[in-house]
Amino acid sequence: MKKPVILLIPFFISSFIITREGNQSFLKAGIDSVYQVDGPYILYQKDSILVTYLYQDGEKIYPATERYLLTEKEKIKLHVNTDESGKTFPVYLKPKLSEEKSEYKRVSRLFILSDLEGNFTAFRKLLQAGGVMNENYDWTFGKGALVLIGDFFDRGSQVTELLWLIYSLEDKASAAGGNVHFILGNHEIMNMSNDLRYLNEKYLQTTKTFNVPYVSLVGENSEIGRWLRTKNVIERVGDILFVHGGISSEMNNVNLTLEKFNELARPFYADTTYHYPYVETDLLFSENGPFWYRGYYMGKQMATDEQVDSTLDKFYVKHIITGHSIVADTISVLRRGRLFDTDVHHAGGKSEALLVENKKFYRVNQNGEKKLIY
Repeated sequence: MKKPVILLIPFFISSFIITREGNQSFLKAGIDSVYQVDGPYILYQKDSILVTYLYQDGEKIYPATERYLLTEKEKIKLHVNTDESGKTFPVYLKPKLSEEKSEYKRVSRLFILSDLEGNFTAFRKLLQAGGVMNENYDWTFGKGALVLIGDFFDRGSQVTELLWLIYSLEDKASAAGGNVHFILGNHEIMNMSNDLRYLNEKYLQTTKTFNVPYVSLVGENSEIGRWLRTKNVIERVGDILFVHGGISSEMNNVNLTLEKFNELARPFYADTTYHYPYVETDLLFSENGPFWYRGYYMGKQMATDEQVDSTLDKFYVKHIITGHSIVADTISVLRRGRLFDTDVHHAGGKSEALLVENKKFYRVNQNGEKKLIY
């Protein structure tokens, strides 16, 4: 394989190419003073794959891009920053992306969390404390499942790193007989559809450096964007339903399966028109849809027990687990164990995950301490 080309130029301007040999001053400077501050971002351009990192040297930020042929995809090794100075983890691109199933069989162990919003430190500590991965970012949860119920974008400053960690853990989990479920929340949908009201300032700077709109970095020509478009907004694992916001009474009244709900939602993740071809799709993207609904926990029309029971019956489950709405500093169990809320104040140091083990439910903190809650 030929050495990749380095481009120290605005992201999509490929007519001015600086080779490794012609850019020795930058590479030498990097030994002492240049450090990676964002990335990698992977974009596809005709028969090429562009791998771009952002580096900082003093007050200056540079994009550095390596170009590979599509046929070289399996040889690409990414280096992703962590929250620990000088420590990275490797990521290899998936040879193929496929849409996720909507329903899965029960597993003996589930580790569940949501709403990290760019907080890599809290995510890492919880996964390590819960035995999901080790200090080398290897999967250590065996045939168990990691379930992430949305909102990993926005607010925090390590969104890119969070997404690549989830991406890499999927293949590691699969190799061990386990699984990673990444169910989309409203913030994933917002970013794909160019609603950037909560985007961290760091990523606004990234777009200025690249001279491209942020939405293109999670668009259909990006690896992360293509990967996100394979994800669901609702999933069932055994007798548990996972959804970011919840299931409204309006959704209960629609005679559709989980698979059909996901099929209707997926083509419109990046839609900015808000004009949908079906009333069911319009419902999915409304305030009563699965990634915006808050009626389980707040609002004028709070969900009744009958509504919750209707959802349980409709989807053949015993429990519903959500994120999206903070109701306490800890993982919450409500409605006599029929409903669990995993959204907590991660940024405020109140970080927990939910562990389901042999049909028992535990809160787990960053020290690995677990407490039976149901």
